[in-house]
Amino acid sequence: MSTDLMTADIGLIQRILPHRYPFLLVDRVVDIDGYASATGIKNVTMNEPHFQGHFPGKPIMPGVTIVEAMAQTAAVMVGTALDMADKEMLVYFMAIEKCKFRRMVTPGDVLMLKLTTTRGKPGAKVWKFSGVAEVEGEMACEVEFTAMMDLPAT
Repeated sequence: MSTDLMTADIGLIQRILPHRYPFLLVDRVVDIDGYASATGIKNVTMNEPHFQGHFPGKPIMPGVTIVEAMAQTAAVMVGTALDMADKEMLVYFMAIEKCKFRRMVTPGDVLMLKLTTTRGKPGAKVWKFSGVAEVEGEMACEVEFTAMMDLPAT
């Protein structure tokens, strides 16, 4: 495995993930270290549809979307490492554990999604990740989750 860290811009992200607006929740993934770790970047903007109702007059990014953004970051990390661009890889949650929220995430924030693989290797279907979401160095969320990688036959 190369020691060069990789980056996935929005074009590559869309070639790996099937998600599209309004459910594509990661703008860039940087510092991709194979399938070991990566950092996702989510620019939180007021024009996202969940802010219409969560909450009127006090927009707060729903916690479930923060966790989903971390899962998408993990999928991009693994998809990049396994060369899954344009191969219709799907990823499904199996478990979400030890999830804690520490601060509100609001429009104007830049959410840094730091993910580490705790179980998984090329060819495996079940992977486990731990993640921390931060805004300006302050923890917003921490979580562990398990996902199934539905990889196309090669």
